[in-house]
Amino acid sequence: MAQQKTILKALAGETQEVPPIWMMRQAGRYLPEYRATRAQAGDFLSLCYNPELAAEVTLQPIRRYGFDASILFADILLIPQALGADLWFVTGEGPRLSTITSMEGVDALRPVGEIDATLSPIYETVKILASELPKETTLIGFAGAPWTVATYMIAGRGTPDQGPAHLLKNENPAAFDALMAKITQATIEYLAAQIEAGAEVVKLFDSWAGSLKGADFQRYALQPAKEIITALKAQYPNTPVIAFPREAGAGYIGFAKATGADCLAIDNSISAEWAAENLQTDGCVQGNLASKHMVTGGDKLVSETKRICKALKNGPHIFNLGHGITPDADPDNVQRMIDAVREG
Repeated sequence: MAQQKTILKALAGETQEVPPIWMMRQAGRYLPEYRATRAQAGDFLSLCYNPELAAEVTLQPIRRYGFDASILFADILLIPQALGADLWFVTGEGPRLSTITSMEGVDALRPVGEIDATLSPIYETVKILASELPKETTLIGFAGAPWTVATYMIAGRGTPDQGPAHLLKNENPAAFDALMAKITQATIEYLAAQIEAGAEVVKLFDSWAGSLKGADFQRYALQPAKEIITALKAQYPNTPVIAFPREAGAGYIGFAKATGADCLAIDNSISAEWAAENLQTDGCVQGNLASKHMVTGGDKLVSETKRICKALKNGPHIFNLGHGITPDADPDNVQRMIDAVREG
């Protein structure tokens, strides 16, 4: 049955008349049923670590829309927490972490072999989903890429330019490299456990890859992705990996081939036409409708959706947004987008 799943066909390099579709952050605050379940959980982290409720919010958009894939509900900052960082969320402002700015801070982190004690509820969520998802729906696991996770661990929060991480990278490269190595190994462990629990595909989110330039992009975005994917493929050669080095620009070119990724997810700072010419030649491309259309809707939503499908129709394509759907999105616009994709 797995070979009949449209997402897996695309990841295997098959061009399909109608591209499969899912949506980043498809389980989230734009859905009233999500908000109700989150209120039941009490807070965001309690929701992440409650397997039954985390599975429920993961399933909600599948029930409502019938997406071709479901992505595990979790957060990229659970790895820092599992490694011993303090993590909490400030309402309306986002995550906060204890900071790591020295080798002493890196050395104080827990061994990678101990992270499963914290993350075991996430694996239980995957197991529930593997048994409860419709048979035609692909289950995607995920993790944050090392550079993006490191930016939060160093700054203690999201920043507009990832400045604190760049500063540590330049002024204390030994500590920075040690932190990156630790996160990389933890990410391999985490994604392998998700696969063992039933994830059919895994995705690596490098949300801040675009702030790395030149040799830094190669060293801190491409190389860690290659190390993670190589390790996963050695254990699970038949499990596809999607890589998302967001806002990589020209760095997207050759990224999938260099890292071993089966699919390259792209943001909406590049055009689908450019992606068809420069990226889809290497295999599957995922993307890339601007998230704003989920808010504004209208004819522009439909025309942009159809333009992207047309641009990428001659190769393997998974339709998605260029970034996650935002909390102010209209749920009805999601259905309009799906209809536009599937009606052709």
